[in-house]
Amino acid sequence: MSKELLGCPALSAKTLANLITLESEMEASVILPILKKKLAFLSGGKDRRSGLILTIPLCLEQTSMEELSVTLDYLLSIPSEKCKARGFTVIVDGRKSQWNVVKTVVLMLQNVVPAEVSLVCVVKPDEFWDKKVTHFCFWKEKDRLGFEVILVSANKLTRYIEPCQLTEDFGGSLTYDHMDWLNKRLVFEKFTKESTSLLDELALINNGSDKGNEQEKERSVDLNFLPSVDPETVLQTGHELLSELQQRRFNGSDGGVSWSPMDDELLAQPQVMKLLDSLREQYTRYQEVCRQRSKRTQLEEIQQKVMQVVNWLEGPGSEQLRAQWGIGDSIRASQALQQKHEEIESQHSEWFAVYVELNQQIAALLNAGDEEDLVELKSLQQQLSDVCYRQASQLEFRQNLLQAALEFHGVAQDLSQQLDGLLGMLCVDVAPADGASIQQTLKLLEEKLKSVDVGLQGLREKGQGLLDQISNQASWAYGKDVTIENKENVDHIQGVMEDMQLRKQRQKSMLSSRGFVIQCHPRCEDMVDVRRLKMLQMVQLFKCEEDASQAVEWLSELLDALLKTHIRLGDDAQETKVLLEKHRKFVDVAQSTYDYGRQLLQATVVLCQSLRCTSRSSGDTLPRLNRVWKQFTVASEERVHRLEMSIAFHSNAEKILQDCPEEPEAINDEEQFEEVEAVGKSLLDRLTVPVVYPDGTEQYFGSPSDMASTAEHIRDRMKLVSLKRQQLRHPELVTTES
Repeated sequence: MSKELLGCPALSAKTLANLITLESEMEASVILPILKKKLAFLSGGKDRRSGLILTIPLCLEQTSMEELSVTLDYLLSIPSEKCKARGFTVIVDGRKSQWNVVKTVVLMLQNVVPAEVSLVCVVKPDEFWDKKVTHFCFWKEKDRLGFEVILVSANKLTRYIEPCQLTEDFGGSLTYDHMDWLNKRLVFEKFTKESTSLLDELALINNGSDKGNEQEKERSVDLNFLPSVDPETVLQTGHELLSELQQRRFNGSDGGVSWSPMDDELLAQPQVMKLLDSLREQYTRYQEVCRQRSKRTQLEEIQQKVMQVVNWLEGPGSEQLRAQWGIGDSIRASQALQQKHEEIESQHSEWFAVYVELNQQIAALLNAGDEEDLVELKSLQQQLSDVCYRQASQLEFRQNLLQAALEFHGVAQDLSQQLDGLLGMLCVDVAPADGASIQQTLKLLEEKLKSVDVGLQGLREKGQGLLDQISNQASWAYGKDVTIENKENVDHIQGVMEDMQLRKQRQKSMLSSRGFVIQCHPRCEDMVDVRRLKMLQMVQLFKCEEDASQAVEWLSELLDALLKTHIRLGDDAQETKVLLEKHRKFVDVAQSTYDYGRQLLQATVVLCQSLRCTSRSSGDTLPRLNRVWKQFTVASEERVHRLEMSIAFHSNAEKILQDCPEEPEAINDEEQFEEVEAVGKSLLDRLTVPVVYPDGTEQYFGSPSDMASTAEHIRDRMKLVSLKRQQLRHPELVTTES
């Protein structure tokens, strides 16, 4: 290819392909077996006129002129016209061949390249050919041949060509590897062929895309309309080829002189570069076309999927929700509706997953920033989001409504069971057992009533919340009149709340299954008040009985204390009077205890009459109380008699024993002595007599030792009185003793 062409601006792919096709009509791959024989080659060397050196190495074997002609035709088609204009220097190596063959080759050059050949150097052998050669003078044929022919030995060849431009076969330093050149040539031609074909295809695709851009948007993309070869592979091959050619150009072999097998034009580096530039340009355009097609395809797919999601949600999905308006009339019914709603949600979840994927794809396209598609993408995204969010809100609203209905029915069921339990408790008569159990039952009643109040309040709150949700149901009903459905739900909720309230106020039960008689009980609150009052009376009854029994115990303890500890009669009249006063106070305490017990027992009688039950106290506690009181009365009277006798005894004895000269006649009264003696004896006798109760049982005051000590004190006092009596009767005895 000429340098003028190589230096011009980038050519179109079609023009560049046509030029390359005209300049290289033959392909190395077609005549590869012939080229491998190395019948002729271009070593890359140049003569002093900068003409290329064409070497024809003849051998001992017979050379096929046809193959040589084909080889020459191929080799001469490689250089550019500018190179050909400078002429060729042909070296015919006849050192291993016969003269006739050399002559034939030289004459053939006249027919093959007469205009391009400027000099033919026939390298003769060391031993010159026979005399016939001398009769043929090539120089005389110069005009007829069109080029000069000289016979020269190998060592004289440097006279015409520089040694650095000669191969080693002729004593030069130029390195040439024929097979390496042939392989590179095959790669070059393959790259040229593939790249030109690819350029045509890419130009067709790109130009067709530019002309039919509007039509392309309205039709589906033809997926078969693709290059026949991979552009990346062709570009990689071209870069590798160019790198190899440039490396061979600028790097010497084994540290020798730099070798350029085909120089600029010979190995077509500019052609490769030009093809690579054109390929990159067309491939960049092709990538943009593919990107636009891919984007358009993706946009159409997104649009199609968006419409599928929108159509389903606004069609079958919305229809499913329209058909679900009830809230159920029980827990089981609400749970069944929830299960049905979960199935609807499961179907919606699949479409919501598609929505999420589409939203991500649309967001990615929006981030790409293509202004021509922004409006359409945003419109699709907005439409999809509006429909999905509206449908999701409806699903959530429905789920919350069913959950609220389930909680409402749950509270109603619990409240109904509590009312049934309360009614059962109220309908069972309470038999008095003991105060603790009655208090426990009363506490349980209070707890049940409180639980019913809390449950009823919770039912009202749940019902009102459910009614508020139902009132908002018409806001997303798609124009459907939900008044009838809402009215049924509202009536049901209000009916349940009123029924629970009524059951709390007025419990109903069947009194006669045969007669189908229904009797209305009083208000539940009244029944609870009556039951509470009855149990409080029972608690009071058991408390009275318990306190009455305690009064009996206290009275028994007082009786026991009277008999065991109240035994002293005093050492003198004054002390005895004090004991008597204490005893009367003691009796007052016992009297109060007895009266308290009697009052408690009278209260039990009244409570039993109110409760219509038989009191155990009237048959047990009252007789015990009366018996203990009678025993205490007998013992107390006996204690009083003994104390009074003791006072009389000590008073008289003290009068006698006191030394009172003013009243000698009183002391000398014999009756006083007799009275003291009689009272003393009577008192001693009374100490030995037990207390006899009305039931015939006997009980002594204190222990025998206590009674003996008291009796001993009385006897001592009686002895003193007796001694005083003797002194008064016989004064002389007193004087004698003194």
